[in-house]
Amino acid sequence: MQNQRDEAADDSPADLPCLEKLDSPTGSPPTASLSSLMELENCVSNLSLAHEIVVNRDFCFKPQSPPTDSLEGRVTDIVHRAFWDCLQEELSSRPPNYDHAVVLLQEVKTMLQSLLLPAHVRLRSQMDEVLDMELIQQEVNHGALDLHRLAGYVINTMASLCAPVRDPEVRALRELKDPVELLRGIFRVLGLMKTDMVNFTIQSLRPHLLQQAVQYERAKFQQILDKQPASLDNTAAWLQAAASEEASAVRARSDSSGPDSPVHLSATAVLNRAYMCLLHWDPRDQKYPETALMDRARLDALGQQLQMLILEASVLLLTNAQCGGAVFSLRGFVGKLRQSVAALLEGSHTREADLKGALLGLGETVLQQVTDALSGQGGGAEALPRESLDLLKGQISELWKHNNPVRTLIGERVQVFLQAMLQGGPGKRSPEPPAPLRLVSAELAELGTAFGRIVHFNRTVFGPFYAPILRKLLFPPGDAETAEDSR
Repeated sequence: MQNQRDEAADDSPADLPCLEKLDSPTGSPPTASLSSLMELENCVSNLSLAHEIVVNRDFCFKPQSPPTDSLEGRVTDIVHRAFWDCLQEELSSRPPNYDHAVVLLQEVKTMLQSLLLPAHVRLRSQMDEVLDMELIQQEVNHGALDLHRLAGYVINTMASLCAPVRDPEVRALRELKDPVELLRGIFRVLGLMKTDMVNFTIQSLRPHLLQQAVQYERAKFQQILDKQPASLDNTAAWLQAAASEEASAVRARSDSSGPDSPVHLSATAVLNRAYMCLLHWDPRDQKYPETALMDRARLDALGQQLQMLILEASVLLLTNAQCGGAVFSLRGFVGKLRQSVAALLEGSHTREADLKGALLGLGETVLQQVTDALSGQGGGAEALPRESLDLLKGQISELWKHNNPVRTLIGERVQVFLQAMLQGGPGKRSPEPPAPLRLVSAELAELGTAFGRIVHFNRTVFGPFYAPILRKLLFPPGDAETAEDSR
């Protein structure tokens, strides 16, 4: 078996999202047969899995085991312990009872065979010869079974098939003398090797999946839509809200347009605004667009990163405005300040009360760092007036408000920057960020690139589903043929 990634990324999603709840509304009779619901669920599952493999470069399966402190974990531990204790009693009896051991050897053989590749013809033949279950049963009947000899062959075979990351665990099996512990260890490591094989297969097939991903996902979603025609209701509402926001923004930029004046909207501009809304989605709102559900975890994570960058840029802007170049020009000051901001604000943006307290503490930290930086310059730098320091602390503590003018300004600049990246498309050079964002430009560009990849793939897959919705929203009847393609 070829080598594969030794370790999977820690940010791989633990659970794949579902596109649609399959239960009917409360009080409503079921509208589909059980078989059709199961077929729909399988379709959703396949679509989610294929999408995850394609868009998540670090996607992999991990061995699943229930938490040890959970009811499931305790029950599992009791059942497993009882099984291995029973096997211990059977092998310790005189004469030994090998009934369950033979069954385990058959399972070991089956697991080893599942790890073989088509080219392993000689190894497969050798395995059939050594682990010949009829011969093993005859040895049991005549009291001639050598369990350690068979286990030794199994371990040697595992060593030849496993990925390098499993070498230490396979070597540890050779140190086990107790037959029960030996069999138990073999099953544990074989389970890990099967997971490795699945992940190796996924990585091998991934280039081929990438070539077919758009057509596959589009066809699968069409199957879902055929079975559940309401599967685009939330998507239509999402695009309609974005169209209304875009119309208001166009009127605000035009002095001559009244509140009821007709405006001509670009389908691309509406769709880009709709994607931007996903970065600021209210987690309590359950009407998430169906076409973006598979990327919701990624988009939510990007949205949280974005809020952190906005707060960080706001603090840096306020500190620079009050302290001026005298402090920001000092070597290492900006880097140290950014580390403090990131550390103190991490996770606080999810709750307003937490953010308020974090910003209050951050104000104290910023003042201390400014004072220390100036005092470290000796007599060459003048201390800032107490009024300026108190004003800076107050301004930082007020950033918890969503309508704070500095936070609003930074948020608007960030939105313009990300929209410019979306308009540029994938593979194009990132636009130059405005002055207030220069200090976080690298992180913002990285976030924008990740966001752009998600948007580009989503637009490519679901463009044919968005087009008729956008035509209906943006063009009166009879003019639909003039609608621009949203893809």
